[in-house]
Amino acid sequence: MPIIRHRAPIQCLVAVRGHPFDRTAFDALFQAMEGISATMVDQPAASRLMSPEGMRGFDALVLYDMPGLDFEAEQNAPHYREPEPELRDGLRRLLEQGTGVVALHHALAGWPTWADYHEWLGGQFLYHPGEVRGANWPDSGYRHDVRHELTVMPGHPVTEGLPPRFTLTDELYLCPTFPEDSTPLLRSSAPFDRDHFWSAELAVAGQMYAHEGWEHPAGSNVIGWAKQALASRLVYLQPGDGPSVYDDPHYRRLVENAIRWVTAR
Repeated sequence: MPIIRHRAPIQCLVAVRGHPFDRTAFDALFQAMEGISATMVDQPAASRLMSPEGMRGFDALVLYDMPGLDFEAEQNAPHYREPEPELRDGLRRLLEQGTGVVALHHALAGWPTWADYHEWLGGQFLYHPGEVRGANWPDSGYRHDVRHELTVMPGHPVTEGLPPRFTLTDELYLCPTFPEDSTPLLRSSAPFDRDHFWSAELAVAGQMYAHEGWEHPAGSNVIGWAKQALASRLVYLQPGDGPSVYDDPHYRRLVENAIRWVTAR
């Protein structure tokens, strides 16, 4: 079905902070979207707005944040922080009322102790080994500046107007995802195996670009998906590490389509 366009501007609350990013370049991504207005709010203030009451007047929630992680902890950084009960309740009620969500890139690492949050998003990036869906997982993998070809899954409104394939240079993740609960939108040509990624836990311990002694199962090459989160539509797009991706016209189309789809009635 085609995306129904709002007559009034779509109002997006964009949650940011927790991971370095170019704020000006990221804001330009939204400024280029006709009929979409984005209000960036830094964490932790953004979390206090994630409820039906706090988001009154907004049509969609965009997550480009990474809350729940303390990288300044003296031992075993990042230290995991629990979400406030008010946030747990507020976000659940927001999803139960059908407010659409678009999650981008490092949002998959946020709130590492909140299992429901990652069920809603469709996966989880781990900085430390941990349990996901009752199974033990090693810390996740990352790799910067990967030039890879994205294959677009046709037939979904989020991929409408995109070419069958396009190329990006971006950061990729090797981490647990839940493809059986979602509709794939994008597949990457990159190999998703241990030999092509670095350990996140080693990186935060000071060993950047290392994977000695680290093992990780091969992962899915699906790097974008659409799904249902309670009564809400949700899209997760793994691309989005920096300005070269923000400025890419195909990426801009993806994010814009995603916002329009999750807010369509």
